[in-house]
Amino acid sequence: MDGNATRFVVIGAGMGGLAAAIRLAARGCAVTLVEAQDMPGGKMRTLPSSAGPVDAGPTVLTLRAVFDDLFALAGARLEDHLTLLPQRILARHWWPDGSRLDLTGDPETDAAAVAAFSGPGEALAFRRFDRLARALHDAFEGPVIQAPHPDLAAILKATLTRPVLWRALLPGQSLHGLLARQFRDRRLVQLFARYATYVGGRPAHVPGVLALIWRAEAAGVWAVEGGMHRLALALADLARRLGVDLRLSTPALRVVRQGGRICGVQLASGATLPCAACIFAGDPAALVAGHLGPGLGDALPPSATQPRSLSAWVWSFAAIPEGPLATDLVHHNIFFPADTSGEFGPLGRGDMPETPTLYVCAEDRSAGRPQGPERFEIIVNAPPGRTDQPEDFARCHARTFQTLRMLGLRFLPEPGPQALTTPAMLDRLFPGSGGAIYGRSPEGTFAAFARPPARTKVPGLYLAGGGAHPGAGVPMAALSGRHAAEAVMADLTFPSMSGRTAMPGGISTPSPTTGPAR
Repeated sequence: MDGNATRFVVIGAGMGGLAAAIRLAARGCAVTLVEAQDMPGGKMRTLPSSAGPVDAGPTVLTLRAVFDDLFALAGARLEDHLTLLPQRILARHWWPDGSRLDLTGDPETDAAAVAAFSGPGEALAFRRFDRLARALHDAFEGPVIQAPHPDLAAILKATLTRPVLWRALLPGQSLHGLLARQFRDRRLVQLFARYATYVGGRPAHVPGVLALIWRAEAAGVWAVEGGMHRLALALADLARRLGVDLRLSTPALRVVRQGGRICGVQLASGATLPCAACIFAGDPAALVAGHLGPGLGDALPPSATQPRSLSAWVWSFAAIPEGPLATDLVHHNIFFPADTSGEFGPLGRGDMPETPTLYVCAEDRSAGRPQGPERFEIIVNAPPGRTDQPEDFARCHARTFQTLRMLGLRFLPEPGPQALTTPAMLDRLFPGSGGAIYGRSPEGTFAAFARPPARTKVPGLYLAGGGAHPGAGVPMAALSGRHAAEAVMADLTFPSMSGRTAMPGGISTPSPTTGPAR
């Protein structure tokens, strides 16, 4: 790496920060990536168990091409660094009445499964819904998902020429409302409405356009052999090989401004890293709350971070599953209650769901059932901003494991408090988040337009991560890193001059002297 190359600092080694650092380094930039935790991955974190590290965050990979592109930047192939296991069954869905439904992503196979599950009329309804979701995904992928910010003109053009989309885009049309008009079987409404929670919203409050998430998942789901955290480790290794100075266990204390723009990042150690620009890949709400120093509250409008998305109680543990359902678990398992009012009603009031939907990831089932203890992650939706209550562990334990026992699934042993991540713990791990996993809430007709893009109002300060556009999820966070890196490259002047970084506005900063700079 050229010692005189323009230096950038990325804060946060989650998917957005890793992707941004890799892209900048691939363009020949000198990049320092600082991460407060002792492992890369951000929310792609793990907890220890008797069967090895068990995931406590994302569980599968979608939109694989996003990551193939990242590895290609370094002249590498993803499959040479990770073993991805394609999932023939996207998810197995269970109900208290004993019914269950597998979906595969293949329209014909899924229509036949829906017909056997709910009758030929609902199979026709599924085909209509699948076509609608596909059309929504095709219409919004370019102007929203792939674009650096939502392109309203392109969205309008795409929707005006596709009347099939209009029923999903009516003002006030929620995802639940759209599905209730599509299906008569309430179980199918429950199933497809769950995609609202994938981005941190409640089905009756998110716009109908989020039906497109079904087609994003149906396009392919992969598990990572060994767990999703292996993806973060592989990307961190890729970043290092491109010359990124990755510093773990290195919290950032303050983003430094000079002359109205960003000029450095002060670390908790007291050292300061001068930089031409900083990409903050944490929750944007942390900037507004002053966690990166005073004077950054004007970087974003309040609507960019409020209201907050859902949080979660997350169980991560190893156990031996027993009972009638134990042999039938696949990687993705979703256990629905008979009625979702006992879930989303309490969530809206800031309380624990009385009858939650339980997402059970059998992490080691991707390649068949292993011998001995298996690793499991169970997710229960939670409200953001909730502090730990003395009774929460017992309540969450009962509503998770008692419910599963009644359905025919037991775990030996059942996990204790050390296996549970709470909303308050997530807030401490990711300051300013309030425990919200997905950043700003997706609820409301124009929520997608309120999420902040890569550029902030402070020159030299950029955003990446699931709290920035295009939104939550592993591939989306990685795409935000691309948008941030491209914005930085477009905005700053290259190359550097005599060991000093040339910056717009006539400001220059010396090369770093407060720590190793590789």
